[in-house]
Amino acid sequence: MLQGAICRLRPYRADDLDALVDAADDPAVTRWMTAGFPHPYTRTDGERWLAIALLDDPPNHFAIEAGGAFAGAIGILPRSGEHHGSAIFGYWLGRRFWGRGIATDAARSMARHAFQSRGLRRLEASVFVPNTASARVLEKAGFTLEGRLRQSYVDRTGAAHDALIYARLTTDPEPHLSP
Repeated sequence: MLQGAICRLRPYRADDLDALVDAADDPAVTRWMTAGFPHPYTRTDGERWLAIALLDDPPNHFAIEAGGAFAGAIGILPRSGEHHGSAIFGYWLGRRFWGRGIATDAARSMARHAFQSRGLRRLEASVFVPNTASARVLEKAGFTLEGRLRQSYVDRTGAAHDALIYARLTTDPEPHLSP
């Protein structure tokens, strides 16, 4: 369990299924997510994800909990080979939890955990350019914009978008604590 200032990150539980499906099956939530995240998000999708996440050892994926409720998810995907020591970083938050600093708090907590407990040196995250809220979360969590990949993403409507590439290194200073 990872305790942030306003949320906590915890391993998934089987009883997260209903809240997971409810939060993830929202077109506003999935609007700027990659196609690997299904929409509509069905109970079967939730069951498949929990079957994977519950076996995650050491845990790379955590449920975000705010006020005792399932609020979203955050995780890393450690890389190997020439990218050993780095990981892809991602998160999402249910709409009713937006605008409260929860995603920023979760991102800071997860980055700290990845560096201190997992021995990583680099975290990488990419964002659809129109997703300014997610870009701001990364910036407030200490990530630095490293570049722009032109027309890298195709959204769920078929439109092409640039991607912003952010990274945070273990040597980067901790961000200040205001959300």
